[in-house]
Amino acid sequence: MAAAVSTAKPTRKKTSVRKSRTATAPAKEMQPAPVNVIAQAMLDKKAEDVIALNLTALESTICDHFVIGHGRSATQVLAIADNVEREMYVRLNQTPRRTQGRENAFWIILDYTDIVVHVFQEEYRRFYRLEALWDDALRTAYDDTPKPYLEHE
Repeated sequence: MAAAVSTAKPTRKKTSVRKSRTATAPAKEMQPAPVNVIAQAMLDKKAEDVIALNLTALESTICDHFVIGHGRSATQVLAIADNVEREMYVRLNQTPRRTQGRENAFWIILDYTDIVVHVFQEEYRRFYRLEALWDDALRTAYDDTPKPYLEHE
C-alpha cells in the first residue's frame, strides 16, 4: 500500500511586516526635519563644516535646500554619503531620486527632490565654493550638536 504524497505547499505564518517605501507615518507621529536627519547623518561620520542653505526665498532654484559638508578622503566621503542614504531611509523612509559621483568620490550628490546633498572632499569644496554661489540663501551651520532647523523661516 503506497502512502499518499501531498503536493500542497506548507503555509507559513508571517512574523514581520516590511514597510513600503511609499508608506507615510501617521499624522500624530513627530517626524524629524529631513535637513536635520541629513546633517546629523553627516556629522555621525565626522563630516566637517556641515551647513544647510535654505533656497526657498530665492528665484529660479532647482530645489528648496542644499546640505553641504566635506570629508578628508574618498573613503570618508563615501561613508558620509552612505550614512545619509541609510538614515534617510531608516528614519524617514526616503531614498534619493538619483545619485552622482560615487565612482571617484570627489563630490557626491544625493538628490532628494526638495533637498540636494553635496558631500565633497575638502580640496574640491574649497575649489568649487558652492556655498558662495548661493550667498543670498539663509544659512544654518551644524556642529556636533545640530541646532533645530525650521523649514519655514
